Amino acid sequence: MKRKIYNTFLKWKQSRSGETALLVEGARRVGKSYIVEEFARREYDSYILVDFNNIDQEMREIFDTQLTNLDQFFRLLQLKTGVKLVERRSLIVFDEIQLYPKARAAIKYLVKDHRYDYIETGSLVSIRKNSKGIVIPSEEYGVEMFPMDFEEFLWAVGEEMLMPYIRECFEKRTVVGALHRKISEFLRLYMIVGGMPQAVEKYVKTQDFDRVDEVKRDILNLYKNDIHQYADNEEMRVVSIFDSIPGQLQRHEKKFRLSTISSSARMREYESAFTWLSEAKVVNCCYNTTEPSIGLRLNDERTTLKCYMGDTGLLISHAFDENGIVTEEIYKKLLLGKLETNKGMIVENLVAQMLRASGHALYFFSQSDNHDAENRMEIDFLIAKNKITSRHNISPIEVKSGRNFTLNSLNKCVRKYAKFLSTPYVLYDGDIREENGIVYLPLYMTSLL
Repeated sequence: MKRKIYNTFLKWKQSRSGETALLVEGARRVGKSYIVEEFARREYDSYILVDFNNIDQEMREIFDTQLTNLDQFFRLLQLKTGVKLVERRSLIVFDEIQLYPKARAAIKYLVKDHRYDYIETGSLVSIRKNSKGIVIPSEEYGVEMFPMDFEEFLWAVGEEMLMPYIRECFEKRTVVGALHRKISEFLRLYMIVGGMPQAVEKYVKTQDFDRVDEVKRDILNLYKNDIHQYADNEEMRVVSIFDSIPGQLQRHEKKFRLSTISSSARMREYESAFTWLSEAKVVNCCYNTTEPSIGLRLNDERTTLKCYMGDTGLLISHAFDENGIVTEEIYKKLLLGKLETNKGMIVENLVAQMLRASGHALYFFSQSDNHDAENRMEIDFLIAKNKITSRHNISPIEVKSGRNFTLNSLNKCVRKYAKFLSTPYVLYDGDIREENGIVYLPLYMTSLL
């Protein structure tokens, strides 16, 4: 399973030269341990992996008693593992670092010692919960890891030539043509399998959607168990939000309505629960901004948000679970686009996932006006340009899942906020085209924005 984050690891190794440890944060089962060990195997003369989720008493004693004497610590670590460490050419991996905060606190001294490189992996929520009472080392360089993106999925299914062609069409604004249908079919497959590496691997090996769904359901159960274990006094609120996500996204108006959980629910009571899910990378929160201008975060209005699942494949298993498993028949209907459901729910979640994995924070624009219809609009997503200029920095994005659609909100937004806006986009099922200043892109080009 090739992952793009591997190149991020390489840049860290080359540019930091052991001056910082690398902290890889991500949701459970997103593939952190696998890719870190693959990196260790390929890029170092030797490595030691300490899995704090599966550590025996002897190893624990080495950490408990010897971290203040690094010469003895490294000597015992090598004897215990049978791995010879080579100065500046070996790596020590602390897997599931959140389960042993003392090791994380020691990173400051291990990095200063400078004999070896260090990588830590963990889930952000449990890292923070278990970091209380220790000094967080400033010698950490943190990177976020997400589910496999569409290009990584194509690599996994043996289609390594498609994304370079898609990228070329995007950059030259030329039609994809004869390959458009084939690529769209792969995108639907990615949408329903999702980007969790275990689910992708199971699909590649078996082509059996029932087996894939079993993997995804195990991951969803793991997330629920994590909520009860790590959400402190927020368990009930976090579970309520988590269970409500499919129903909230099913609605035409996708802003999260707390009133569907409880008529007395208020955002101030649930804000920390949304934050918990977001930091656990279980969901992607998309916040309303009061103006589509540069500095989206300065204008965000945090009481109004949309809540997407971090992985669209997990959303499908979460949504269609009346009998405890999504049957192969449902998967095939989804693949063919013949299931009687709100396809917009799934497509918009997919776009949110693809934008987030590409490095974008998620914002939408919603404006109401009881007196002037020209001021009433809702734009699905707003993204900023790479290079900020004095004007025209924000691109509004509308996501369309059907063949017949209108662009009332997008046109009103362009008319009213022209001085703020860069290229407006419509993401849809068709091929690339441009019309009246709006660029229409196939959904599979989302990651290139």
